[in-house]
Amino acid sequence: MNCRRTSVSGLALAAAVLAIAGLLASSRPLRAEDDEPLAPLQEPLRPQLDAVKAQQPEPSESERVAEAARNKLYEALTREVAALERQGNVLKMVVKLVRPTVVHIEAEKTEVSTLHYPRRDRVEEAGSGYVVKLGNRDFVVTNGHVIRASQPKDIKIRFDDGRQIHPTRVWSDQETDVAVMAVTAPGLIASRLGNSDELEIGDFVLAVGSPFNLSHSITFGIVSATSRHDLKLGEGVKFQDFIQTDAAINPGNSGGPLINLRGEVVGMNTAIASSSGANEGIGFSIPINMVMSVARQLVDHDSVARAYLGVALDGSFDPATAINVGLTKPHGARIKEITPGSPAAAAKLLPGDIVLKYGTVTVDSDTHLISLVGLTDIGREVPLTVMRDKQVIHLNVTVGSYPSIRAAPKKQPPAKAAPKQ
Repeated sequence: MNCRRTSVSGLALAAAVLAIAGLLASSRPLRAEDDEPLAPLQEPLRPQLDAVKAQQPEPSESERVAEAARNKLYEALTREVAALERQGNVLKMVVKLVRPTVVHIEAEKTEVSTLHYPRRDRVEEAGSGYVVKLGNRDFVVTNGHVIRASQPKDIKIRFDDGRQIHPTRVWSDQETDVAVMAVTAPGLIASRLGNSDELEIGDFVLAVGSPFNLSHSITFGIVSATSRHDLKLGEGVKFQDFIQTDAAINPGNSGGPLINLRGEVVGMNTAIASSSGANEGIGFSIPINMVMSVARQLVDHDSVARAYLGVALDGSFDPATAINVGLTKPHGARIKEITPGSPAAAAKLLPGDIVLKYGTVTVDSDTHLISLVGLTDIGREVPLTVMRDKQVIHLNVTVGSYPSIRAAPKKQPPAKAAPKQ
Protein backbone atom coordinates (compact mmCIF):
# COMPACT_ATOMS: atom_id res chain seq x y z
CA MET A 1 0.00 0.00 0.00
CA ASN A 2 2.83 2.39 0.77
CA CYS A 3 4.55 1.65 -2.53
CA ARG A 4 1.31 2.24 -4.37
CA ARG A 5 0.90 5.63 -2.78
CA THR A 6 4.48 6.50 -3.64
CA SER A 7 3.86 5.59 -7.28
CA VAL A 8 0.80 7.82 -7.50
CA SER A 9 2.69 10.67 -5.89
CA GLY A 10 5.48 10.17 -8.42
CA LEU A 11 3.01 10.47 -11.30
CA ALA A 12 1.62 13.67 -9.87
CA LEU A 13 5.10 15.09 -9.41
CA ALA A 14 6.05 14.15 -12.97
CA ALA A 15 2.92 15.79 -14.33
CA ALA A 16 3.67 18.97 -12.42
CA VAL A 17 7.30 19.06 -13.64
CA LEU A 18 6.26 18.54 -17.26
CA ALA A 19 3.64 21.27 -17.01
CA ILE A 20 6.17 23.75 -15.64
CA ALA A 21 8.69 22.80 -18.29
CA GLY A 22 6.08 23.36 -20.98
CA LEU A 23 5.34 26.81 -19.61
CA LEU A 24 8.99 27.76 -19.56
CA ALA A 25 9.46 26.53 -23.13
CA SER A 26 6.50 28.47 -24.46
CA SER A 27 7.36 30.94 -27.22
CA ARG A 28 5.50 33.74 -25.46
CA PRO A 29 4.23 34.46 -21.94
CA LEU A 30 0.68 33.50 -21.06
CA ARG A 31 -1.82 36.33 -21.10
CA ALA A 32 -5.12 36.64 -19.27
CA GLU A 33 -6.98 37.01 -22.57
CA ASP A 34 -5.75 33.63 -23.89
CA ASP A 35 -8.51 31.05 -24.19
CA GLU A 36 -7.64 27.97 -22.17
CA PRO A 37 -3.89 28.65 -22.27
CA LEU A 38 -3.01 25.43 -20.46
CA ALA A 39 -5.10 23.15 -22.65
CA PRO A 40 -2.31 22.35 -25.15
CA LEU A 41 0.02 21.50 -22.28
CA GLN A 42 -2.49 19.26 -20.49
CA GLU A 43 -3.28 17.00 -23.45
CA PRO A 44 0.05 15.05 -23.43
CA LEU A 45 -0.34 14.55 -19.67
CA ARG A 46 -3.97 13.40 -19.78
CA PRO A 47 -3.17 9.70 -19.10
CA GLN A 48 -1.11 10.55 -16.03
CA LEU A 49 -3.79 12.92 -14.69
CA ASP A 50 -6.52 10.33 -15.25
CA ALA A 51 -4.40 7.78 -13.38
CA VAL A 52 -4.09 10.09 -10.38
CA LYS A 53 -7.86 10.68 -10.30
CA ALA A 54 -8.51 6.96 -10.54
CA GLN A 55 -6.55 6.35 -7.37
CA GLN A 56 -8.83 8.72 -5.36
CA PRO A 57 -11.77 6.73 -3.95
CA GLU A 58 -15.28 8.12 -4.15
CA PRO A 59 -16.78 9.03 -0.72
CA SER A 60 -19.21 6.44 0.59
CA GLU A 61 -22.85 7.21 1.25
CA SER A 62 -22.29 7.26 5.01
CA GLU A 63 -19.40 9.69 4.57
CA ARG A 64 -21.56 11.99 2.44
CA VAL A 65 -24.34 11.86 5.06
CA ALA A 66 -21.86 12.60 7.88
CA GLU A 67 -20.39 15.53 5.93
CA ALA A 68 -23.86 16.94 5.27
CA ALA A 69 -24.74 16.59 8.96
CA ARG A 70 -21.55 18.41 9.95
CA ASN A 71 -22.31 21.22 7.51
CA LYS A 72 -25.80 21.60 8.97
CA LEU A 73 -24.33 21.67 12.47
CA TYR A 74 -21.88 24.39 11.42
CA GLU A 75 -24.79 26.40 9.97
CA ALA A 76 -26.73 26.04 13.23
CA LEU A 77 -23.65 27.02 15.21
CA THR A 78 -23.21 30.12 13.05
CA ARG A 79 -26.79 31.18 13.83
CA GLU A 80 -26.34 30.61 17.57
CA VAL A 81 -23.04 32.47 17.66
CA ALA A 82 -24.63 35.40 15.83
CA ALA A 83 -27.28 35.61 18.57
CA LEU A 84 -24.60 35.32 21.25
CA GLU A 85 -22.50 38.01 19.59
CA ARG A 86 -25.53 40.34 19.58
CA GLN A 87 -25.78 39.81 23.34
CA GLY A 88 -22.04 40.37 23.66
CA ASN A 89 -22.51 43.72 21.97
CA VAL A 90 -24.44 44.80 25.07
CA LEU A 91 -21.28 44.39 27.16
CA LYS A 92 -19.23 46.29 24.60
CA MET A 93 -21.71 49.18 24.67
CA VAL A 94 -21.65 49.26 28.47
CA VAL A 95 -17.84 49.38 28.46
CA LYS A 96 -17.80 52.28 25.97
CA LEU A 97 -20.26 54.22 28.13
CA VAL A 98 -18.59 53.73 31.50
CA ARG A 99 -14.87 53.92 30.70
CA PRO A 100 -14.81 57.76 30.49
CA THR A 101 -16.42 57.98 33.93
CA VAL A 102 -13.86 55.78 35.73
CA VAL A 103 -10.57 57.11 37.13
CA HIS A 104 -7.29 55.65 38.34
CA ILE A 105 -6.09 56.99 41.70
CA GLU A 106 -2.62 57.10 43.19
CA ALA A 107 -2.23 58.47 46.71
CA GLU A 108 1.03 59.04 48.52
CA LYS A 109 1.06 59.01 52.29
CA THR A 110 3.52 58.90 55.14
CA GLU A 111 3.61 55.88 57.42
CA VAL A 112 5.61 55.59 60.63
CA SER A 113 7.69 52.41 60.90
CA THR A 114 8.91 51.21 64.30
CA LEU A 115 10.28 47.80 63.34
CA HIS A 116 13.86 48.61 64.39
CA TYR A 117 13.80 52.34 65.02
CA PRO A 118 11.23 55.08 64.40
CA ARG A 119 11.19 56.34 60.83
CA ARG A 120 8.73 57.88 58.40
CA ASP A 121 8.27 56.15 55.05
CA ARG A 122 6.51 57.46 51.97
CA VAL A 123 4.17 54.83 50.55
CA GLU A 124 1.79 54.86 47.62
CA GLU A 125 -1.72 53.45 47.54
CA ALA A 126 -3.39 52.75 44.18
CA GLY A 127 -7.10 52.39 43.59
CA SER A 128 -10.02 53.43 41.46
CA GLY A 129 -12.98 55.78 41.54
CA TYR A 130 -15.68 57.29 39.36
CA VAL A 131 -17.15 60.69 38.59
CA VAL A 132 -20.57 61.62 40.04
CA LYS A 133 -22.69 64.75 40.00
CA LEU A 134 -23.87 66.33 43.25
CA GLY A 135 -25.96 69.30 42.34
CA ASN A 136 -24.13 70.95 39.46
CA ARG A 137 -20.66 70.04 40.67
CA ASP A 138 -18.36 67.17 39.73
CA PHE A 139 -16.91 64.85 42.35
CA VAL A 140 -14.97 61.60 42.37
CA VAL A 141 -16.04 58.94 44.87
CA THR A 142 -13.76 56.16 46.05
CA ASN A 143 -12.95 54.08 49.12
CA GLY A 144 -11.67 55.89 52.18
CA HIS A 145 -8.79 53.44 52.60
CA VAL A 146 -7.45 54.37 49.12
CA ILE A 147 -6.76 58.00 50.06
CA ARG A 148 -6.60 57.79 53.86
CA ALA A 149 -3.89 60.03 55.40
CA SER A 150 -3.14 61.65 52.03
CA GLN A 151 -3.31 65.36 51.33
CA PRO A 152 -5.05 66.58 48.14
CA LYS A 153 -1.69 67.57 46.62
CA ASP A 154 -0.48 63.98 47.11
CA ILE A 155 -3.47 62.42 45.32
CA LYS A 156 -3.33 61.93 41.55
CA ILE A 157 -6.53 61.30 39.62
CA ARG A 158 -6.02 60.01 36.07
CA PHE A 159 -8.86 59.89 33.58
CA ASP A 160 -9.41 57.55 30.64
CA ASP A 161 -8.27 60.26 28.19
CA GLY A 162 -4.89 60.54 29.96
CA ARG A 163 -5.52 63.77 31.86
CA GLN A 164 -4.23 63.89 35.41
CA ILE A 165 -5.40 66.27 38.16
CA HIS A 166 -5.36 66.70 41.92
CA PRO A 167 -8.56 67.03 43.96
CA THR A 168 -9.33 70.42 45.46
CA ARG A 169 -10.86 68.96 48.60
CA VAL A 170 -11.34 65.57 50.25
CA TRP A 171 -13.97 64.16 52.62
CA SER A 172 -14.02 60.67 54.15
CA ASP A 173 -16.28 58.59 56.38
CA GLN A 174 -14.30 55.85 58.09
CA GLU A 175 -17.35 53.97 59.37
CA THR A 176 -18.54 53.19 55.83
CA ASP A 177 -15.18 53.48 53.98
CA VAL A 178 -16.66 56.03 51.55
CA ALA A 179 -14.64 59.05 50.42
CA VAL A 180 -15.47 62.01 48.17
CA MET A 181 -13.09 64.29 46.28
CA ALA A 182 -14.02 67.63 44.72
CA VAL A 183 -12.51 67.99 41.25
CA THR A 184 -12.36 70.73 38.66
CA ALA A 185 -11.68 69.92 35.01
CA PRO A 186 -13.48 70.64 31.74
CA GLY A 187 -15.56 68.03 29.97
CA LEU A 188 -15.89 65.49 32.79
CA ILE A 189 -18.45 62.75 32.21
CA ALA A 190 -20.47 61.67 35.25
CA SER A 191 -21.62 58.12 35.88
CA ARG A 192 -25.25 57.19 35.51
CA LEU A 193 -26.47 55.86 38.86
CA GLY A 194 -28.79 52.90 39.34
CA ASN A 195 -30.91 51.79 42.29
CA SER A 196 -29.05 49.21 44.35
CA ASP A 197 -32.25 48.34 46.23
CA GLU A 198 -33.50 46.70 43.02
CA LEU A 199 -30.52 44.35 42.66
CA GLU A 200 -31.30 40.65 42.76
CA ILE A 201 -29.13 37.58 43.09
CA GLY A 202 -28.17 36.43 39.61
CA ASP A 203 -28.11 39.89 38.01
CA PHE A 204 -25.18 40.37 35.63
CA VAL A 205 -22.63 43.00 36.66
CA LEU A 206 -19.26 44.37 35.53
CA ALA A 207 -16.44 45.52 37.80
CA VAL A 208 -14.23 48.33 36.49
CA GLY A 209 -10.98 49.42 38.08
CA SER A 210 -7.20 49.25 38.22
CA PRO A 211 -6.19 45.80 39.50
CA PHE A 212 -2.43 45.70 40.06
CA ASN A 213 -2.21 49.18 38.45
CA LEU A 214 -3.78 47.93 35.19
CA SER A 215 -6.14 50.88 34.86
CA HIS A 216 -9.63 50.64 33.37
CA SER A 217 -9.74 46.84 33.41
CA ILE A 218 -13.16 45.19 33.01
CA THR A 219 -14.37 41.94 34.58
CA PHE A 220 -17.77 40.27 34.36
CA GLY A 221 -19.89 38.24 36.77
CA ILE A 222 -23.14 38.10 38.68
CA VAL A 223 -24.55 39.28 41.97
CA SER A 224 -23.88 36.33 44.28
CA ALA A 225 -25.63 37.71 47.38
CA THR A 226 -26.88 40.93 48.93
CA SER A 227 -26.92 42.43 52.42
CA ARG A 228 -23.63 40.89 53.52
CA HIS A 229 -22.44 42.21 56.87
CA ASP A 230 -20.22 41.39 59.85
CA LEU A 231 -17.18 41.19 57.56
CA LYS A 232 -13.81 41.44 59.29
CA LEU A 233 -12.53 44.42 57.34
CA GLY A 234 -10.76 46.30 60.10
CA GLU A 235 -9.99 50.01 59.87
CA GLY A 236 -13.23 50.87 61.63
CA VAL A 237 -15.73 49.87 58.91
CA LYS A 238 -18.74 49.40 61.18
CA PHE A 239 -21.78 49.93 58.97
CA GLN A 240 -21.98 47.15 56.38
CA ASP A 241 -24.55 46.12 53.80
CA PHE A 242 -22.40 44.68 51.03
CA ILE A 243 -23.26 43.29 47.61
CA GLN A 244 -21.36 40.06 46.99
CA THR A 245 -20.17 39.36 43.44
CA ASP A 246 -17.97 36.88 41.60
CA ALA A 247 -16.81 39.53 39.11
CA ALA A 248 -13.06 39.54 39.61
CA ILE A 249 -11.94 42.17 42.14
CA ASN A 250 -8.24 42.48 42.96
CA PRO A 251 -5.95 44.92 44.77
CA GLY A 252 -6.33 48.21 42.92
CA ASN A 253 -10.05 47.71 42.20
CA SER A 254 -10.97 49.40 45.48
CA GLY A 255 -13.24 52.38 44.89
CA GLY A 256 -14.16 51.40 41.33
CA PRO A 257 -17.76 50.97 40.16
CA LEU A 258 -19.90 47.86 39.97
CA ILE A 259 -22.05 48.29 36.85
CA ASN A 260 -25.30 46.67 35.72
CA LEU A 261 -26.09 45.86 32.08
CA ARG A 262 -27.85 49.22 31.70
CA GLY A 263 -24.54 50.96 32.25
CA GLU A 264 -25.62 52.18 35.69
CA VAL A 265 -23.42 52.17 38.79
CA VAL A 266 -24.96 49.94 41.45
CA GLY A 267 -22.02 49.63 43.85
CA MET A 268 -18.48 50.58 44.87
CA ASN A 269 -15.98 47.71 44.83
CA THR A 270 -14.37 47.60 48.27
CA ALA A 271 -13.09 44.26 49.54
CA ILE A 272 -12.42 40.61 48.76
CA ALA A 273 -12.49 37.40 50.75
CA SER A 274 -9.19 35.73 49.89
CA SER A 275 -6.53 33.55 51.44
CA SER A 276 -3.97 34.63 48.83
CA GLY A 277 -4.63 38.36 48.63
CA ALA A 278 -5.90 38.05 45.05
CA ASN A 279 -9.31 37.33 43.58
CA GLU A 280 -10.90 34.01 44.52
CA GLY A 281 -14.39 34.77 43.25
CA ILE A 282 -15.73 36.50 46.38
CA GLY A 283 -15.80 40.28 46.18
CA PHE A 284 -17.82 42.89 48.06
CA SER A 285 -19.26 46.21 46.91
CA ILE A 286 -20.96 49.00 48.85
CA PRO A 287 -24.48 49.63 47.43
CA ILE A 288 -24.61 52.87 45.43
CA ASN A 289 -27.61 54.14 47.40
CA MET A 290 -25.50 53.98 50.55
CA VAL A 291 -22.47 55.55 48.81
CA MET A 292 -24.46 58.53 47.57
CA SER A 293 -26.26 59.06 50.89
CA VAL A 294 -22.91 59.28 52.67
CA ALA A 295 -21.36 61.41 49.90
CA ARG A 296 -24.17 63.98 50.01
CA GLN A 297 -23.91 64.35 53.77
CA LEU A 298 -20.14 64.73 53.63
CA VAL A 299 -20.30 67.44 50.97
CA ASP A 300 -23.25 69.28 52.53
CA HIS A 301 -22.37 68.96 56.23
CA ASP A 302 -18.74 67.76 56.43
CA SER A 303 -19.91 64.79 58.50
CA VAL A 304 -22.40 61.94 58.51
CA ALA A 305 -25.32 61.85 60.93
CA ARG A 306 -26.38 58.34 61.95
CA ALA A 307 -29.98 57.36 62.50
CA TYR A 308 -31.07 55.49 65.63
CA LEU A 309 -34.11 53.80 67.16
CA GLY A 310 -33.50 54.43 70.83
CA VAL A 311 -33.38 50.84 72.08
CA ALA A 312 -31.00 48.63 74.04
CA LEU A 313 -30.65 45.22 72.41
CA ASP A 314 -30.35 41.90 74.21
CA GLY A 315 -26.86 40.55 73.53
CA SER A 316 -27.84 37.14 74.95
CA PHE A 317 -30.41 36.52 72.22
CA ASP A 318 -28.81 33.57 70.44
CA PRO A 319 -30.05 30.88 68.00
CA ALA A 320 -31.18 28.55 70.79
CA THR A 321 -33.23 31.33 72.39
CA ALA A 322 -34.76 32.21 69.03
CA ILE A 323 -35.99 28.65 68.55
CA ASN A 324 -37.34 28.53 72.12
CA VAL A 325 -39.50 31.63 71.60
CA GLY A 326 -41.15 30.10 68.53
CA LEU A 327 -39.05 31.21 65.57
CA THR A 328 -38.62 28.62 62.86
CA LYS A 329 -35.05 29.75 62.21
CA PRO A 330 -32.58 31.73 64.31
CA HIS A 331 -32.77 35.40 63.34
CA GLY A 332 -33.93 38.72 64.68
CA ALA A 333 -32.83 41.17 67.39
CA ARG A 334 -34.58 41.26 70.80
CA ILE A 335 -35.20 44.61 72.49
CA LYS A 336 -34.19 44.85 76.13
CA GLU A 337 -34.91 48.50 76.90
CA ILE A 338 -36.67 51.47 75.27
CA THR A 339 -35.28 54.98 75.60
CA PRO A 340 -38.06 57.40 76.66
CA GLY A 341 -38.94 59.92 73.98
CA SER A 342 -37.07 57.97 71.31
CA PRO A 343 -38.33 56.91 67.85
CA ALA A 344 -38.81 53.41 69.26
CA ALA A 345 -41.05 54.74 72.04
CA ALA A 346 -43.06 56.78 69.53
CA ALA A 347 -43.54 53.63 67.42
CA LYS A 348 -44.81 51.79 70.54
CA LEU A 349 -42.08 49.17 70.53
CA LEU A 350 -41.83 47.30 73.83
CA PRO A 351 -39.11 45.45 75.77
CA GLY A 352 -39.13 41.81 74.69
CA ASP A 353 -40.13 42.60 71.11
CA ILE A 354 -38.07 40.75 68.52
CA VAL A 355 -37.42 42.75 65.35
CA LEU A 356 -37.59 40.25 62.48
CA LYS A 357 -37.55 42.60 59.50
CA TYR A 358 -36.33 46.15 59.06
CA GLY A 359 -38.05 47.40 55.93
CA THR A 360 -37.78 44.48 53.52
CA VAL A 361 -34.54 43.13 54.99
CA THR A 362 -34.53 40.13 57.32
CA VAL A 363 -32.65 40.99 60.51
CA ASP A 364 -29.95 38.41 61.25
CA SER A 365 -28.67 39.69 64.59
CA ASP A 366 -28.46 42.70 66.89
CA THR A 367 -25.35 44.02 65.11
CA HIS A 368 -27.13 43.65 61.78
CA LEU A 369 -30.05 45.76 63.04
CA ILE A 370 -27.65 48.40 64.34
CA SER A 371 -25.99 48.56 60.93
CA LEU A 372 -29.30 48.77 59.07
CA VAL A 373 -30.54 51.61 61.26
CA GLY A 374 -27.23 53.47 61.04
CA LEU A 375 -27.39 53.39 57.24
CA THR A 376 -30.93 54.79 57.08
CA ASP A 377 -31.58 58.39 56.11
CA ILE A 378 -32.66 60.40 59.12
CA GLY A 379 -36.37 61.10 59.15
CA ARG A 380 -37.27 58.12 57.00
CA GLU A 381 -40.27 56.02 57.97
CA VAL A 382 -39.42 52.33 58.01
CA PRO A 383 -41.87 49.42 58.35
CA LEU A 384 -40.93 46.85 61.01
CA THR A 385 -41.97 43.23 61.33
CA VAL A 386 -41.94 42.31 65.01
CA MET A 387 -42.67 39.22 67.07
CA ARG A 388 -44.46 40.06 70.33
CA ASP A 389 -45.71 37.31 72.65
CA LYS A 390 -45.24 34.78 69.82
CA GLN A 391 -47.45 36.84 67.50
CA VAL A 392 -46.17 38.69 64.43
CA ILE A 393 -47.18 42.35 64.25
CA HIS A 394 -46.32 45.23 61.94
CA LEU A 395 -45.27 48.71 63.03
CA ASN A 396 -43.78 51.81 61.41
CA VAL A 397 -40.94 53.80 62.93
CA THR A 398 -39.48 57.15 61.88
CA VAL A 399 -35.78 57.03 62.71
CA GLY A 400 -34.14 59.96 64.47
CA SER A 401 -30.58 61.23 64.67
CA TYR A 402 -27.79 61.10 67.21
CA PRO A 403 -26.44 64.40 68.46
CA SER A 404 -23.04 63.03 67.32
CA ILE A 405 -21.76 59.99 65.44
CA ARG A 406 -21.43 56.87 67.54
CA ALA A 407 -19.66 53.66 66.78
CA ALA A 408 -21.76 50.54 66.39
CA PRO A 409 -21.34 48.54 69.60
CA LYS A 410 -20.19 44.96 69.65
CA LYS A 411 -22.36 42.14 70.93
CA GLN A 412 -22.14 42.02 74.72
CA PRO A 413 -22.25 39.01 77.07
CA PRO A 414 -25.40 38.78 79.24
CA ALA A 415 -23.72 40.05 82.39
CA LYS A 416 -22.68 43.36 80.81
CA ALA A 417 -24.65 46.39 79.78
CA ALA A 418 -26.56 45.91 76.54
CA PRO A 419 -25.50 47.90 73.47
CA LYS A 420 -27.36 51.10 72.85
CA GLN A 421 -29.06 51.78 69.52
